[in-house]
Amino acid sequence: MDPTALYECLTSLSCIVTQTSTGLIVGSLLFLVAAGLTLIFGVLKVINFAHGSLYMLGAYIALSAYRITDSYILAAVIAGAGVGLFSIFFERFFMRKVYNADVLLQLLVCYAFILILDDAVKIIWGHEFQSMGMPAAFQAPPVFIAGGIVPVFYLFMIGAAALIGLVMWYVMTRTRIGKVVRAAAHNPTMTSVLGLNTTWIYAGVFAFGGALAGLAGALAAPVRSMSPGMGFSILIESFIVTVIGGMGSVSGALVGALLIGLVRSFGSIGFPLFVEGIMFLAMALILVLKPSGLLGKEPR
Repeated sequence: MDPTALYECLTSLSCIVTQTSTGLIVGSLLFLVAAGLTLIFGVLKVINFAHGSLYMLGAYIALSAYRITDSYILAAVIAGAGVGLFSIFFERFFMRKVYNADVLLQLLVCYAFILILDDAVKIIWGHEFQSMGMPAAFQAPPVFIAGGIVPVFYLFMIGAAALIGLVMWYVMTRTRIGKVVRAAAHNPTMTSVLGLNTTWIYAGVFAFGGALAGLAGALAAPVRSMSPGMGFSILIESFIVTVIGGMGSVSGALVGALLIGLVRSFGSIGFPLFVEGIMFLAMALILVLKPSGLLGKEPR
C-alpha cells in the first residue's frame, strides 16, 4: 500500500485529470455491459450469467470486421448487431425455456454457453492473445487538460457511452417502446391481455442487452488484448456494478459503473494490490447499509 502516492496524486491537478479519464473509460465499459445485464433482469427477471461472453464475442467480431472493412465505426456497429442477433437465438431457443426455472438451472444453461463460446473463439480466432491496435482515425496526439494527458480515443469512448446512455434514457422514458417495456416488466400478464406480444418484447430486450455488451467489447478492442475467457472478469465487475447501483436500475448501473471505474483508477495508485478487494468491500458495505442498492427499489 502507498497512501502517500495517492495523496500526491489527489493534490496534483494533472494526475487527477489523467486518473479520472482512465476511471471514466473503465466506468463507460462497465456501464454498457451492466446496463444490458440489469435491463434484462429488470424486464425478464433472469440473470444472464453468459453476459460477459457476449462482451467477448463483440470484441472478436469487431476485430474481424475491422480487418475486413478497415473502418472502426462500421466494425463496432457490426459487432453490436451481430451480438444482438446471436442474443435473439440464445434467448429464443435456450433462455426462454428456463425463465421460470430455479436459478441454478439458469446458471447451468448460461455456464454451458460460456464454455461453448470460449471454445468457439479458440476454433475461429485461435487461443493466442490478439489485439486490434489503435484505429488509424484515432492515431492523433493526446489532448492535454490541466496538464493531464487524455488520449483521443478515450474521449471517443466516453462520448459514445454517454450518447448510448442518453438514447437509452430517452427511449425508456419518453417513447411508446419504453412504456411497453416498463409495462411488461411490471405486469407481463396484463400487458399480454392488452394485446401486446410479450414473447417478442422479451426477445427484443434480451437482444438489446446483448447488443450493448457487444458494443462494449468493440469499444474495448483497441485498448485491451483479447483472449478466450476475457468476458469472465468484466462479468464479475458488472455484477458488482448492478448490486451497487440496484438490480434492475439502469441509472443505478451508471452510478455504480462510474464509482467502480474511479475506485479502480485511483485505487491502483494508493492500493495497487488491493484494488479488487476495495471493489468487493464497497459492494459489501452497500449491501449492509442499503440491500437494494443505491438506486434500487426496496422490495414490497
